[in-house]
Amino acid sequence: MNHRSLSRVVLPVVLLLLALSACGGAPQAAAPTAAPTAPSAPTAPATAAPTELPATAAPTDAPTTAAPTAAPSAAAQVPLAGDYPEIAITNKPEKVRIGYQVIPNAELLAKHLGWYEQVLGVPIEWKQFESGRDVNTAIAAGGIDIGLVGSSPAANGISQDLPYDVIAIYDVIGNAEALAARAPIASIAELKGKKIGAPFGSTTHYSLLQILQLNGIKPDEVTLLDLNPSDLLAAWTRGDIDAAYVWQPTLQKLYDSGGTKLIGSDEVAAKGFPTFDLAVATRDFSDKYPEVVAAYVQTLSRAVELYRANPEQATAYIAEELSITPDEAKAQIEGLIWLTAEEQLADTYFGTVDKPGALGQALKTTADFLLAQQVIRSTPELPAFQQAANPRFLQLAVGK
Repeated sequence: MNHRSLSRVVLPVVLLLLALSACGGAPQAAAPTAAPTAPSAPTAPATAAPTELPATAAPTDAPTTAAPTAAPSAAAQVPLAGDYPEIAITNKPEKVRIGYQVIPNAELLAKHLGWYEQVLGVPIEWKQFESGRDVNTAIAAGGIDIGLVGSSPAANGISQDLPYDVIAIYDVIGNAEALAARAPIASIAELKGKKIGAPFGSTTHYSLLQILQLNGIKPDEVTLLDLNPSDLLAAWTRGDIDAAYVWQPTLQKLYDSGGTKLIGSDEVAAKGFPTFDLAVATRDFSDKYPEVVAAYVQTLSRAVELYRANPEQATAYIAEELSITPDEAKAQIEGLIWLTAEEQLADTYFGTVDKPGALGQALKTTADFLLAQQVIRSTPELPAFQQAANPRFLQLAVGK
């Protein structure tokens, strides 16, 4: 998903991913037991050209849809979920520009229900993107205020000094992202000499690089192709690529056309490399409208609460938004772990303003891996990542 894009950071969430994979149940998050540690950055050779961000206009291939202020459907009459403190928004922009991706997460649920318009009281300009790299480019161009990026694009963006903070975790990525191959390829070892597609700079690209390294496949033994999901699917359909690491819903289309799963991101996480979909907000926007940003993340948490309280109905709403069946939506949702705002303030994730959690270190370790792979050209020291993983708005959302 577009993302999306944490090297050798063994988070307790790995246990959640394994449990989710085993039971197929609704996402549940447990309190962390210990902060992760991170070894030195890997020294694997380069496999991809650096992905620098152009300070130019936002991508022209990203469709933009301005949502009306009125409720879009009967579903929008669903009351807000969860018991949260009221946030008094004293200063509002004329509109909020949100860069989203078609990922079955809490944001998509709240979008479908019209909750953002209801809570923020201003029009929402929805801009759809295919990957976190494209979201980074739009932020660099001043085209959006809030956006969804994977942990790998976030580490890249912080390394390139993009003016944003990470304000929330949309989801912890499980088997909603996976490496699929066409017959007769049946193992990772059989990828040698093959063409593999992935959106460069994304969480899937990051996971792919880790898996190739773990399996002793050298960069010159495969051909990696930089393809956004729509282009990747087209290349797969034409037979131009032999395998692809991508997210839902594109991943399901690969399976439906005969692709075989080689490994999922839940399994990659179990090896010590978990990944996340993250919400970022530009510092200019969050400095001017902190209450709006806090209300935004609180609404995300309310959507998580709604899903946990009534997973069948919430799944039906997601299915409507994605124009798929509830069963298909259920399978896709269960490949992700949704966290409430309170859970994200644990030491394992954001921590608090006074006591930073492990997320900053995780992003730093991801950046170090990308640097070693020559995907990025430089990376700052740990404090830059800890500052960017900003729990301020989550704390406002829950009244702490």
